[in-house]
Amino acid sequence: MAAEVYVSRFFQRLIFVLGAAVFAALGLGFFLGEFGWFGVHAGGEQEGAYSQIRVYQQVLRRIQSDYVTEPDMTGVTTGALRGLLESLDADSSYLTPTEYKIYKEHSATGEAQVGITVSKRFGYATVVNVLPGSPADHEHVGDGDVIESIGEQSTRELSVAVIRMLLEGKPGTSVTITLVRPRKSDPDKLTLTRVMVPTPPMSEQQYQDASVLYLKPGVITSERVDAIAAKIKANKGRKIVLDLRDTGGDEEEGLRLANFFIEKGTLASIEGQKYPKQTFTADPSKFLTNAPLVVLVNRGTYGPAELAAAAIEGAKRGDVVGERTFGEGSVQKTMDLPDGAALVLTVAKYEGPDGKKIQDEAVMPTVQAGANIDDDSEDETPDKDDRPLDKALQILKGKNS
Repeated sequence: MAAEVYVSRFFQRLIFVLGAAVFAALGLGFFLGEFGWFGVHAGGEQEGAYSQIRVYQQVLRRIQSDYVTEPDMTGVTTGALRGLLESLDADSSYLTPTEYKIYKEHSATGEAQVGITVSKRFGYATVVNVLPGSPADHEHVGDGDVIESIGEQSTRELSVAVIRMLLEGKPGTSVTITLVRPRKSDPDKLTLTRVMVPTPPMSEQQYQDASVLYLKPGVITSERVDAIAAKIKANKGRKIVLDLRDTGGDEEEGLRLANFFIEKGTLASIEGQKYPKQTFTADPSKFLTNAPLVVLVNRGTYGPAELAAAAIEGAKRGDVVGERTFGEGSVQKTMDLPDGAALVLTVAKYEGPDGKKIQDEAVMPTVQAGANIDDDSEDETPDKDDRPLDKALQILKGKNS
C-alpha cells in the first residue's frame, strides 16, 4: 500500500511538471496561430510549434490511457495552466471560474489581515515583509519565511492572488498557516487572528549631535511623502538616513520621494510588449536637498521603495546600505476568459536608471550590511544592534554637509 501511495504521488507531480511544460508549448502554438504568425515565419518555426502541440496531445493520451488511476483531466489542465502562468513570474496567475468569482467579490470589500505582504518564490508563498504590531509580527514571522500551506492547502497549488485572499477575511476570524523558517528544520504551524492592522507610524530620530536626520516612512503614500518633504525643509543642511526597510506603497509616490534628492536625470522607466515605454525624469522644481544621504534597504524593501532606492543608487546620489531587496516592480492586467476564468498577467516591468528590471534583479546595495539576527535562536528575539544603521551613520560621519 505504501508503495502504491508513493507511486501515485510521484506520477501526480510528474504530470504537473509535464503539463506545465507542454501546455506552455500549446499556449505558444495557440498565440502564434491566433495572430497569424505561422504564415509569416519560415517553416522551421512553424513545424516546431506544431511538433510541440503534438507532444502535448501525446502526453494527454498517455495520461488518460496509462496512468495508475483514471485521471481528473480538468485538474490536470488547471495544473498545466497554473504552471504556464507561474513560469512567467510570481505575479502572473490563472484563476479558475470559481476563484475568479470570489476574487472579484473579495476585491470590492475591505478585509482584515494578519499583517503579511506575500509573493511567490520557488513555487511557494514567501513572506515579503511583516507589518509591525500585527498578528504575524507577534508570532515572529519574518522576511523570507515560506508559507508552505494555508489550512490544508499547499501554497504551491495556489496562485498568488488566491493566497492573498486566503490570508484576509472578516475581523476576528482566524487562519492557520504552516511556516518554514530559514535554517530551521521543522516547520511551525501558526494560527493567526485577522485584525484591521493600522498603518505603521513614521519614525524620526536625530543622531551625531543632531547633524543626522533619520526618517523611516513605514509605508510610501502621498501623506507620508508629504511628511518627509516637510521634515527635510525643516532640517535644511542635515545629513539624512532614509530607512526603506520593510517598506512598500505607491509607485508614483516612490518616484516623487526619490525626486526630493535628485535634481535631474532619469528616475525610472516602464515598458512591456504592448505597454508603451514611459520614462520618468526628475523634476527640478521638486528637488529639495543635496545633503549627504544614505538609504537603508533589506529583503522586505519592495515595489515603490525599490524604485526610490534604485533611482538614488543609479544617480549616485547616495549610498544604499543593507541587503538585496525583494524584487517587485511590475504592472498586472486581469483578462477574462470565455469560461468565466481569468488570467492575471504581468504586462509591464519597471527598470531603474541603469536599465535593469527591478522585478528580475531587485536592488543590490552599494554597501552590504545584514541585520544581526540569529535565525536559530529558540526565543526568536532579534539582537538590538542595528548594523545597517550603524554602517549608515559611519558613512555619513565622514561626509561634510
